[in-house]
Amino acid sequence: MTGLKDELGDLLFQAVFHAQMANEAGLFNFDDVVDAITDKMTRRHPHVFGGDDVRTAEEQTLAWEEQKAKERAAKGDTSILSDVPVGLPGLTRSVKLQKRAARVGFDWTNAKDVLNKIVEEASELTEAIDHKDQNAIEDEFGDLLFVIANLSRHLKVDPEASLRRASEKFTRRFQHIETTLKDQGRDINAESLDEMEALWREAKLLEK
Repeated sequence: MTGLKDELGDLLFQAVFHAQMANEAGLFNFDDVVDAITDKMTRRHPHVFGGDDVRTAEEQTLAWEEQKAKERAAKGDTSILSDVPVGLPGLTRSVKLQKRAARVGFDWTNAKDVLNKIVEEASELTEAIDHKDQNAIEDEFGDLLFVIANLSRHLKVDPEASLRRASEKFTRRFQHIETTLKDQGRDINAESLDEMEALWREAKLLEK
């Protein structure tokens, strides 16, 4: 918590610093920043600050998206995808784009349809690999990741959290290989793939 306190201070410093630069340029000041976020929170949460009756998380999410759609329209944005931040992690942004499109009915019916699309995209990637077309490989690989992100949405799985979980699992199992070989006085660089694979399977069994 001490570290969190320090980082929040760093974050606050940035807000004050940029507000001061804007103030010196005659654009806005820190009070304007506070007023803007207060107005936004009040506007987007009428069930908290107003008289709207929202009974479920799904209803709240729908109301939130409807309010954001009104804000986009007020800005003159014609696309429902226009304000999905480009700086988000790739998988997270993919899911957000797909959620927006799904709101107007542009979506697969169920997870099985998405799985079929994954098979199709994998086939197209294989074809690009066979042709040794690097540009096509990158495009098709991106399409495959995009559809996998869509599958995560249908399965109600956070793709970033799921990928982190897989990375942690890989780390545990690979470190088991390293530790076992070191304890046996063996050099991992001299071991064959088959020998390391056997230790990998051992690590899997130990997790059960």
